Amino acid sequence: MTRWNTSHIPDQTGRAVVVTGANSGLGYVTARELARRGARVVLACRSTERGAAALARLRSEVPVAEAEFRPLDLADLASVRRFAEDLDDFCGDRLDLLINNAGVMALPQRTTADGFEMQFGTNHLGHFALTGRLLPKLLATPGARVVTVSSMLHALADVDLDDLNSERSYHRWTAYGRSKSANLLFTRALARRLAAAGSQVVAAAAHPGYAHTNLQTAGVRMEGRRAAERVVELGNRLIAQPADGGALGTLCAATAPHMRPDAFIGPRNGLRGAPARSFRAPWTQRDDTADRLWTASEELTGVRCDVTVPAV
Repeated sequence: MTRWNTSHIPDQTGRAVVVTGANSGLGYVTARELARRGARVVLACRSTERGAAALARLRSEVPVAEAEFRPLDLADLASVRRFAEDLDDFCGDRLDLLINNAGVMALPQRTTADGFEMQFGTNHLGHFALTGRLLPKLLATPGARVVTVSSMLHALADVDLDDLNSERSYHRWTAYGRSKSANLLFTRALARRLAAAGSQVVAAAAHPGYAHTNLQTAGVRMEGRRAAERVVELGNRLIAQPADGGALGTLCAATAPHMRPDAFIGPRNGLRGAPARSFRAPWTQRDDTADRLWTASEELTGVRCDVTVPAV
């Protein structure tokens, strides 16, 4: 992966791809570059207005793109179910690539439509349910991959299996770190189950380092903290790499040949640069924790992630 960049993306012609949170930032860049290489891409976004605008922008930048927008609110399990059920007319029984990219960061305490803490509910449970509902398509597709976007800030906190929804106490950055650790634990558990079933589907994870996106300012903007928002925006301008650079880890995990299951790919120096294998906290590699989180996630979402390879 030395100096890996978008020129290394293999031809994606004919491949069906879903990218969550594709209306801006990392998700948009990921969808655009895959479409540029010939993939048929669904931009799965919560906002109809922003999703439609992103689709128009993508088509202007990649006129030959085969892309469409479909609504998906990961903070609403009913929306996740509808999205998965309606995907048949896009890709039938096959799905080559699922990019679990969408997320929220360091929000004031909020809950999802189903009553889950917003960061855990959106970043982990929404993507867990979406992956579970789309698994039959992925399992039926040779060479399929699931790439889940985590963060270096997963190192802030391990999941608390006794308080997954931060009901005892809520600290925005702790909750964010837990949700990003959950992304890595989910990837690990999924990769193990796929291997045990004899599936060739690859589950991997990625992170963008420090990338300039709308994610950093959302929480402080919700609270009207203008001074804090200006500080974050200054940090974005002076330190962060652009979204085009931040998306490289995701694109590499999604398309580089011979990607190792449960790999965690991010900028070489942690913050920016070409993709490489990344540091991950030891608690994200504990199989017992990953299994317990998997079971809890199935119970909370009502979605059973059945990793069964279809008969040939």
